[in-house]
Amino acid sequence: MEFAEVVRRRRMVRNYDPDRPVPPEVVDRLLDHAVRAPSAGFSQGWGFLVLSDAPDRDRFWAAATPARAGRGRWLDGMRRAPLIVVPHANRSAYLDRYAEPDKGWADRDENRWPVPYWYVDTGFAALLMLLTAVDEGLGACFFGIPPERLSSYREAFGVPEEFVPIGAITIGYRAPDHRSPSLDRGRRPVEQVVHRGQWS
Repeated sequence: MEFAEVVRRRRMVRNYDPDRPVPPEVVDRLLDHAVRAPSAGFSQGWGFLVLSDAPDRDRFWAAATPARAGRGRWLDGMRRAPLIVVPHANRSAYLDRYAEPDKGWADRDENRWPVPYWYVDTGFAALLMLLTAVDEGLGACFFGIPPERLSSYREAFGVPEEFVPIGAITIGYRAPDHRSPSLDRGRRPVEQVVHRGQWS
């Protein structure tokens, strides 16, 4: 598939065919592409939890779903995904890397960073997985883990404190899905968001 077509076809998919697992070689490609994301200082401060077995996915939903969420169309469709990947960011990897002699910020001061690149770079990796999913004929959806469920998520999977999940990605073959009502807002025209030469 041409890259422009991959970008145009990318959307968040919220319903999957539970009887079609993602082939292991495709899972490997998703992860291989993720680790090719750019990272400041080539810090590569990310970690990916891959959940492809049904008991592990059930444990994820039990740990990460708020009790008040119950079950509904969104959750029912998402739970059908045969693959969940949770990308994590490791701030310490960046602070350590930039304290090395070729960078020279020996104090590890987080305030030197204009934005938290550990989250930005892990987001880049997540986007590469989303695009790879489209290229492989799959659907995917990036979503957040509610803050009040982070402790139960960490406990369920033994995630070290220095790794912060930036969200989770469901991946699988698409099933009939409903259109998000948010799309009714329409895509903002390029002229509204691009500023050439100066802002105004």
